[in-house]
Amino acid sequence: MRLPVVFILITVMIDAMGVGLIIPVMPDLIREVTGGDLANAALWGGVLTTVFAIMQFLFGPVIGNLSDRFGRRPVLLISLVVMAADYVVMAVAGSIWLLLLGRIIGGITSATQATASAYMADISDPGKKAQNFGLVGAAFGLGFVIGPLMGGLLGEWGTRAPFLAAAALAGANAVLGYVVLRETVTDAIRRPFEWRRANPFGAFKALGELPGLGRLFAVFFLYQVAFFVYPAVWAYFGQARFGWNAGMIGLSLGLFGIMMAVVQGGLIRLILVRLGKRGTVIYGLVFDVFAFAALAFVTSGTIALILTPLAALGAVITPALQGIMSETVGDKRQGELQGALTSVGAIAMIIAPLVMTGVFAHYTRVDTGVYFPGAPFLLSLALIVVALVVFLAPRRSPVAA
Repeated sequence: MRLPVVFILITVMIDAMGVGLIIPVMPDLIREVTGGDLANAALWGGVLTTVFAIMQFLFGPVIGNLSDRFGRRPVLLISLVVMAADYVVMAVAGSIWLLLLGRIIGGITSATQATASAYMADISDPGKKAQNFGLVGAAFGLGFVIGPLMGGLLGEWGTRAPFLAAAALAGANAVLGYVVLRETVTDAIRRPFEWRRANPFGAFKALGELPGLGRLFAVFFLYQVAFFVYPAVWAYFGQARFGWNAGMIGLSLGLFGIMMAVVQGGLIRLILVRLGKRGTVIYGLVFDVFAFAALAFVTSGTIALILTPLAALGAVITPALQGIMSETVGDKRQGELQGALTSVGAIAMIIAPLVMTGVFAHYTRVDTGVYFPGAPFLLSLALIVVALVVFLAPRRSPVAA
C-alpha cells in the first residue's frame, strides 16, 4: 500500500478516535474540573458532544471547499498540527470552559475526514472509488475500536494521559504526511473558494441541483441516523436487556468495529464486483432491515454477542453511496461533496442520540406501559425501510451509478 494512502487512513482513524478516546475518562475529568457530581458531569458531557457535532456540521463544507481551492495537503497537515495542539490544551485544561473550547476546535479539525475522502477520490480510478472509500470506512471502524480501548487503558494513568497520547499520535502523523503526501489538486481541477458554497446550506443547495444527488443525500442521512443507534443506546440496551457489565459492552462494540473494518476494507470489494454500487447499497439496506429486527427482539446475551459482529455485514452502504455520488459530481467538486457529507453525518450525530435515547427511556422507565428495550432498533428499522424506498424510487434523470 502506498505511503500517502497509509497516511490518509491513519488520519481518518485518528478522527474516529477523537470521540471514543475521551469517553472512558470524560466523567472523571469533568467532575475533576467542575467539582460537581456524576449527574452534572453527564449534562456537561452531552453539551461537549453536541458542540463537537455542531462544529463538524458547520465546518465540514468549509474545509472541503478550502481543499478544493488550496489543495488537500496543506489542509490536512495544518488540521493535524492544530489537532495535536488542541489535545495538549485539553490535557492541561483546568476549567470546563477550556474543555468546551477544546471540543469546539476538535470538531473543526475532525471535519478533515471530508478532505481525506476527497484525496482518496483524487487518486482512485473511477471504477475503484467505492472500494477505496471502503478503506476509509475500515480505518474509521478501527478508530471506533481503538479509541475507547486506548482511552480506557491510558485512563488508568490519569484523566489527562489519553489526551497527551492523542496529541503525540496526531503530531507524528503530521510529520509522516509532510514527508510522504503529494498534492493531488492541480490547476486543471482547482476551483475558487466561495463562501456561498462553503457553508453547509449553500453546499447542500449547490449539490442538490445535480440530478439524483438530493435523493442520495436523503438516503445517506436516513442511514446515518439509523446506524447511530449503536453508539447512542447500545451500552444502556446491553445492561437493560442482558445485564451486561462495562466489559461485555466494550467487547461487543469491539467485535462490531473489527467486523466493520473487515467488511469495508475487504469484503466490500467482492460484493461490488458481484452486485455493482447500486446493488451493493440495496443489499446493505435489506440486510440492515433483518439485522435491526433481530437485535430488537433478541433476549439471549450470547445470541446478541453473535449477532453484533454479523450486523456489521451491512456496513457497505456508506462507501457504495459515496462511490455513486463521487462519480456524479466530477473531479472539481470532490472536497465540496465530502464536506457536505460530513455535515450530513454531523446532523445525524446531533439528532440521533436525542431521539434514540428518548425512545429507549420511554420504553424502559418504571411506569411504562410496555417494557421494550429494543424499541430504538425498530425505529432504526423503519428509517432503513424509508431509505430503501427513497433509493428505489424512479429517478427523474439518470445518475452515474
